[in-house]
Amino acid sequence: MELDGKTSPAIFEDESPIEETGTKGSRRARVSGIDRALQVIDHLYETGSPAGVYAIAKAVKAPLSTIYVIVDDLVEKNMLTRQSDGSIWLGSRLYHYGLAYARSLDFMSVATHEMHDLCRQAGETVQVCGRDGDFMLVLAMADGPSHFQVASRVGTRVPLNWTASGRLLVGHLQEDERLELFKRCARSSPTGRAEIDPVTLSESAGRAFESRLSIQAGESDYAVACIASPICDREGKCVATISIVLPEQKAFSDESHYTAQVRSSAERIEKLMGWRGH
Repeated sequence: MELDGKTSPAIFEDESPIEETGTKGSRRARVSGIDRALQVIDHLYETGSPAGVYAIAKAVKAPLSTIYVIVDDLVEKNMLTRQSDGSIWLGSRLYHYGLAYARSLDFMSVATHEMHDLCRQAGETVQVCGRDGDFMLVLAMADGPSHFQVASRVGTRVPLNWTASGRLLVGHLQEDERLELFKRCARSSPTGRAEIDPVTLSESAGRAFESRLSIQAGESDYAVACIASPICDREGKCVATISIVLPEQKAFSDESHYTAQVRSSAERIEKLMGWRGH
């Protein structure tokens, strides 16, 4: 059964029965075509790389035939795209939806404008980051004029303990909450330099938030440093960060200059949003 704008959402039956609460026997779980489509898109987003239809069906625990139908329909509508090797990836239509959503958000408009201003002032790459569960997510980015390459582009998700921004994003939480979070999500980084001890991470996150500044170097990427400041709402919660990403050696040669710039940018965003004064 095809999904299109002329039909109501299709209903597909899973092949594996589930127990029905309070009754004897079992029944097949009925899942709408829209739910299945979202499962496919969510899986690709969460894994961050293209995948074959079989792998997707296995990951979302759905019949292969069902996923083939949904994928074909989403590819036709540019919600997904089929790579040259047959694997499936997110399509251009989702990108346009994301841009429209971002334009509707006052915060992203204000933060992105400030991000570009800071990029021009500092002459370095600047990022605005948020929290996505146990991960830090790059929301927006302005490339600096130098040839210095930053691996974490828009949409990149990395464990909270790898980055300066990640610690700030949870710095406002109570100590016991931070401790439990880092016990659950702290992971070793590719460089092996990221702190993984929950107690140390919780304490450093709290201190960084209080001082409105977090600096990390070489923890997630070799020879890369990040200087970040929290953007806090009127309740004092860190909703995002703004950070300067630059070569490690350069960061520490003029640290006070960059720290003053990034703190000022975070404060300006808060003032423009009406959050400053909490």
